[in-house]
Amino acid sequence: MTESSLISKVWNFANVLRDDGVGYGDYLEQITYLLFLKMGDEMSKPPYNKKVDFPRIKDADGNEIPDGPLCNWETLSKKRGAELEAYYTQMLRSLATEKGILGQIFTKSQNKIQDPAKLLKVIDMIGKEQWTMVGADIKGDIYEGLLEKNAADTKSGAGQYFTPRSLIKAMVQCAAPEPMKTIHDPSCGTGGFFLAAYDYITDHHQLNREQKAFLKNKTFSGNEIVAGTRRLCLMNMFLHNIGEIDGDTFISPNDALIADEGIRVDYVLANPPFGKKSSMTITNEEGEQEKQDLSYNRQDFWATTSNKQLNFLQHIRSLLKIDGKAAVVLPDNVLFEGGAGETVRKELMKTTELHTILRLPTGIFYAHGVKANVLFFDNRPASKKPWTQEVWVYDYRTNVHHTLKKKTMQL
Repeated sequence: MTESSLISKVWNFANVLRDDGVGYGDYLEQITYLLFLKMGDEMSKPPYNKKVDFPRIKDADGNEIPDGPLCNWETLSKKRGAELEAYYTQMLRSLATEKGILGQIFTKSQNKIQDPAKLLKVIDMIGKEQWTMVGADIKGDIYEGLLEKNAADTKSGAGQYFTPRSLIKAMVQCAAPEPMKTIHDPSCGTGGFFLAAYDYITDHHQLNREQKAFLKNKTFSGNEIVAGTRRLCLMNMFLHNIGEIDGDTFISPNDALIADEGIRVDYVLANPPFGKKSSMTITNEEGEQEKQDLSYNRQDFWATTSNKQLNFLQHIRSLLKIDGKAAVVLPDNVLFEGGAGETVRKELMKTTELHTILRLPTGIFYAHGVKANVLFFDNRPASKKPWTQEVWVYDYRTNVHHTLKKKTMQL
């Protein structure tokens, strides 16, 4: 099957299911589960012969049933009708309790395709391809396209986890990451920065075997607290040939802001979630749920505040090695807010070289009306003098108009 026909086949089926009330987000999740199972099946056979440990079906307490069927593609592809739906549902529940990348992919997984005939069609569509033989660029294009469609679907709410790819590529080109260096994103969403950095490194450098292995398994790390988004990120990486099917996950489910976990990296590329305040949901004495502002009391932070973006900025600086580089999307309030904002800006300019601020046009994010900037800064060793002596500000906002559909921002 040609690249274009494969892509159109996957797309067309998304539209068929959409008519049955299965949105892009639900379709994307089911494709993720099934693709992972199919590729796991392919990799367990020659020429790969990887040891991929899929468990047996588990009971309600999460214990494997000794003589139960295996939770794998081979078993799934032989089921039909009501038995198929029942097995698929039970299999997803069983895989969700596994450790490593397997558990992360299937965390909180559910069957959203209730019609067994439609489910079988999706399984057949995926089963007809040898996905390990399909180029990473083709698989990646299909998946990235689905992610963008999902982000544009206002009902899904997924747009908040999706940074425009043209902006990501521009930021990565400015950071110019090098081989054998580490790259981190503390709010990695669906993994856009990782993919762009991977492409930049492979396009600009002739990599030897050691550098290729490092890029595949050791370059990237990040945090994503939303289970569904973390799943999409892991699958996105996997389809782009980053990470191993039988390896450990490099995306942590932990809130990046809670503590300094001791990670120090060469590059941080990030677009922290919009929304001014960090908060947590509690149940009050009347049994009602309410939100409380959440401040992170960290000894390595310059200021204690409930402002989420200021906390991310402080955290990102703490992640950098000496001479580490950061490119971070942040809203206007970070540049102009008093109090804690002023403290953070002063300390940032003392301890790092904040060399460039790019003012972004409105209309490029799925969160409407956001006024944002990209801050580029390099970490520096301790000094009595502030490292930032002058800042180059590039205004790409005034008299610049973009929309997400008709007049998109191009690189």
